[in-house]
Amino acid sequence: MSFSRRNFLIATGVAAASTSVLSACSSDDSKGSGHNDVPSVSKSKTVNIPVGTKADSVGPAPEVAGAVKGGTIYSLDQFDMDHMDPAQIYVSTEGAITVPIMRGLTGYKIDDKGGCTLVGDAATDAGTMKNGGKTWSFTLKDGIKWEDGSDVSMDDVRHTFERLFASFITEGPRYVQQWLVGGDKYKGPYDGKHLESVEISGKTVTFHLTEPRTDFNYTLAMRGYSLVPKKHDTKEKYDKRPFSCGPYKIGDRKIGKSLTYVRNEHWDAKTDPIRNAYPDQYVFQFGFELIASTDRYIADKGNDQYTMSIFNEVAAERIAQVLTNPKLKQRVLTQVDTVTYYWPINTTRIKDVKVRQAINWAWPHLQLQTIRGGKASSELATTILSPVTPGYQKFDLYGTDKKPGGDPDKAKALLKEAGKLGQKLVIAYQHSDNSVKQAVAIKNALEAAGFQVVNKQVDKSTFYTQIGKIDNDYDLFAAGWSPDWPNGYSVFYPCWSGKNIGDGRSNYAQLNDPSVNKAIDAAAKITDPAEANKAWGNVDRQIMELAAVVPDYHSIRNWMYGSKVGNVVFDAGNTCIALCKLYAKK
Repeated sequence: MSFSRRNFLIATGVAAASTSVLSACSSDDSKGSGHNDVPSVSKSKTVNIPVGTKADSVGPAPEVAGAVKGGTIYSLDQFDMDHMDPAQIYVSTEGAITVPIMRGLTGYKIDDKGGCTLVGDAATDAGTMKNGGKTWSFTLKDGIKWEDGSDVSMDDVRHTFERLFASFITEGPRYVQQWLVGGDKYKGPYDGKHLESVEISGKTVTFHLTEPRTDFNYTLAMRGYSLVPKKHDTKEKYDKRPFSCGPYKIGDRKIGKSLTYVRNEHWDAKTDPIRNAYPDQYVFQFGFELIASTDRYIADKGNDQYTMSIFNEVAAERIAQVLTNPKLKQRVLTQVDTVTYYWPINTTRIKDVKVRQAINWAWPHLQLQTIRGGKASSELATTILSPVTPGYQKFDLYGTDKKPGGDPDKAKALLKEAGKLGQKLVIAYQHSDNSVKQAVAIKNALEAAGFQVVNKQVDKSTFYTQIGKIDNDYDLFAAGWSPDWPNGYSVFYPCWSGKNIGDGRSNYAQLNDPSVNKAIDAAAKITDPAEANKAWGNVDRQIMELAAVVPDYHSIRNWMYGSKVGNVVFDAGNTCIALCKLYAKK
């Protein structure tokens, strides 16, 4: 999930299906005992998201107990969305904010106990698999309409998937493009040609894949595969103003400042098993640093009583104040996430494995955790996979457990062996108060180990676009990932396969190691879950032996919200607060 790049990834990101349903401290938790009940990432259990029945795919969505209709829900967040064209969405904040306006063939249904199930969204069910997973069919529901009142048609469904191949689509997931037969030669629908492997018959679309994908229905739940109307496809301009078939539509947008959703009067709740639509509108407000938004939540005055955040969590400087105060803690959603935040090392610029290993040995994990707010915010990482992700194996190649503050002497010795004392590193990070503090700590630690460090701030709203360019000028960048769906493939193929190197792709390290590529391809073909998980754990170790990345931390989310926001729960499928389950209290 780069919220992923996926997770806010650091944004982000996005967009992304979680592998697990985990317990959370909900808005009904009134105990508020502070740091003593901080959840443990490493001790949390992995629970796979099941596939629902056809009956589970029938709308309307289950009512939220006590919810009332009307009012406005606001947000306080740092930055606007870089992309809103679904085909360009691969950051979880972008995925999260578009749930109320975009629908895909499949999606994630949340129950009143925090459970999450894969169901048919615009489709009548979660799909029919044939030919061992090389053929998948989905039937479109009746009664789904666009915001102008026109029907969502099968031409729209086919166009949605064909436009993924257009040259201007550079930022989103690449799974479907990679798997569709003939996709390697197809250039998109704008010259009037169709892709034969997307077959339309009546109200059914059938996808013909080059390889068996038993998880294809999970893939289509990603926001990157939400429906786009053929008639209203404005190509590049669609990124700024997408068309809605959900319960809300864009009413107003001031780039960088605000985004307003108003009701889509043509949405029929009977077609939608996923989304409730209690507020009359959502007003997302951008430009607020973490301390500013946290202080407003603490004060809880005026419209801030009806406010939540998609990205902004409790500021590190306020975590102790908030989580040890029972009344304030009642208004915090605490959630173990599947994301691992890490710092990919640009292997095209830093080619010597000893230099990359030295970066890992010198990394100031403990100092960074302290800046983030301590153990209440995160657990130190030594692996790419999170402990709550299938395939996780515990190992620690660079002494993090014994020396969490880093080992500058070991790092400097490796630099000497490589003949690279004084190696220059250019580090990219997002511009925020907390990021600046962490960048200083990293610079100090690496320079103590013998590096020369240059820190460069990159605008938050375009951060992943910048680091996703092949010819960027950075050696190291803040990023992260949560699984796109319950499978190790959705972590290692997009981020670490040499086949996924290119502008806008998520292999930020540009790692193209033959042994890693071979291991990823082999693991993807294993059908036994236990054997597959073992293989993915081994891939994790291979990449860490190459030191292509510095794992930083596994996240514990702490989202604060206003006292009049009802039913603040976690959406495990999209790894975010469930926007379509909120309501404004009277």
